[in-house]
Parts: sequence; C-alpha cells; structure tokens
Amino acid sequence: MASVLPRRLVIATRESALAMWQAQHIRGRLRELYPSCEVELLGLTTQGDRILDQALADIGGKGLFIKELETAMADGRADLAVHSLKDVPMDMPQGFTIAAVTEREDPRDALVSNHYVDLAALPGGARIGTSSLRREAQLRERDPLLNIQPLRGNVNTRLRKLDEGRFDAIILAAAGLKRLGFEARIAYTLDPEESLPAVGQGALALECRADRSDVIAALAPLAHVSTTLAVTAERAFSRALAGNCHTPLAAHAVERAGELWLRGFIASRDGSRILRGSQSAPVATMQDAEDLGSGLAQDFIARGARELLD
Repeated sequence: MASVLPRRLVIATRESALAMWQAQHIRGRLRELYPSCEVELLGLTTQGDRILDQALADIGGKGLFIKELETAMADGRADLAVHSLKDVPMDMPQGFTIAAVTEREDPRDALVSNHYVDLAALPGGARIGTSSLRREAQLRERDPLLNIQPLRGNVNTRLRKLDEGRFDAIILAAAGLKRLGFEARIAYTLDPEESLPAVGQGALALECRADRSDVIAALAPLAHVSTTLAVTAERAFSRALAGNCHTPLAAHAVERAGELWLRGFIASRDGSRILRGSQSAPVATMQDAEDLGSGLAQDFIARGARELLD
C-alpha cells in the first residue's frame, strides 16, 4: 500500500462547521496512518449550502451538497471527499466510488428544546423545526396537531433559530451534535422505534474517482466492516424503492443474534399512510447485505409501497 500512496492528498469538503470537523477527523486519521503523506483540505461552498430558502426536495435533493466536491475531484484539485453518508445519493455518478465507510457514530435523531424534555411533553400545536420529510411523517403520525415547519442551514444556524424563539423544538441528527460538542443541547434522544433513522445516518463516506486505485488503497484501512455491511443493506433498500428527497423513507440495520436486522419505513408526507417492516439474515459479504436490503424492499412493494411512492 505504501508503494502506491500519493505523497499528497487533498480532501474536498463543504465549509460548514460539521463538514469541516468530519474532514479534519479524516485528515487526522490519514496523517496517523501515513506520517510522510501531506494531507490538506480544500473548502468549497455547494449549491445546497447557498440555497437556504427552499426545501431540498424542491431544488434537487441532497446531491446538491456533493456536486461541487465531485467537480473538484474530476478536475484534479482534490483526491477525495468526505460526506455524511445520508447526503450521498443511492446511485453514484459514473466515474466515482465510495472507497470507504468509517465506523458509525450514534445513528439516532435528537430532540433539542429549551423548554421540553421529550416528545411526550410537546403540547398540541408546538412548532417543530426539521428539514427531513422522514422525520416530518413520523412526527405527524405520532401527533397530527404538531406544527411542523421547515428548518434549513447548518447545525449552528439551526440552534440559533431555536434560541431566537422561532421554534419550540428542533430535530437534528445526534451524530452531528456530538461531533460538534453540542451533546449537552440534546434534551431527548429518539429511539429508532420512535423515529427510524435516515439511510446511512451517523456514518461518514469517503468518495474518490473510481480510477484512483492509489487513493482507494490508501483509504481501505479506514473502512469499518460492520458499518459498511449495515449501510449497504440500508442503501439497497432505498435504491430498490427509488427513495429520494421526495420520499419519507427510512432504513436502519443492526447486528442482532448473529444476523443483520434491517428495519424499513416508507410513508406519505402527512404520516397518514405508513408501511413498516423488517427482515433478518446472516450477512458476511456485500452481496449478502445487498440481498437483504432488496429483499425487504420487495416485501414493501408486495404490500403496496408503489402507491405511496406514486
């Protein structure tokens, strides 16, 4: 591996506080692995960062957070990019690959509120901020009286809007709050039974050009096997159902009793029509994980998922 390692690696990253933390974390791990390799960051502003007054689903989805980073890799300004895996489209653009998925942080959603200790304490009509249709559908199923309002911006911006009194509570990924040192702001962590996480939530994806065998080899030691198998099953489920930012869809896989247990969720936006299901299987290879995810998707399709998707 050392013989093909580049002398210099440039990591493309968004410039939000969380994205920079993630890129710096990977830079630190690469420096530990390869002390003689120069590892630098290339900060970029993406279209998803620039357009904050519209819902992601209306302007092209979460892929808007990675397009500029892929352009930097394509033209040689960067060698790899670090993403929150939940922001990475299910089908990679031609010429790019996910070289490694690192060990997952807490995959759960978190309630942040200055007044309420958990979901049960929220009164009818409470103003809840979230950018996720997945979260919105599950909240509406729980309490149709909640006033769900769109919330865009980076973690610091969202917390500031809460503190300014625009919301009674907001829902964020626990992983991002913990990575940025905001764990004390979490009033309540939602169990997956209450809010099934997004596909890949809590995991970092390291992307590079598919023809960069040197970069792929250098990133291989950062891959976490059990996380990779879990998120592969989750992404296969979403891909088979053509999940996108217009679809309230969730999937979460964990090891249980020697097997991988995959739970899935798909709903109408208002939470009035919901499908849930799960499957378990021994999973030792990527193909096993793909089969588990696609198998659960086929079960959903047999139970009417296409009607919800349409």
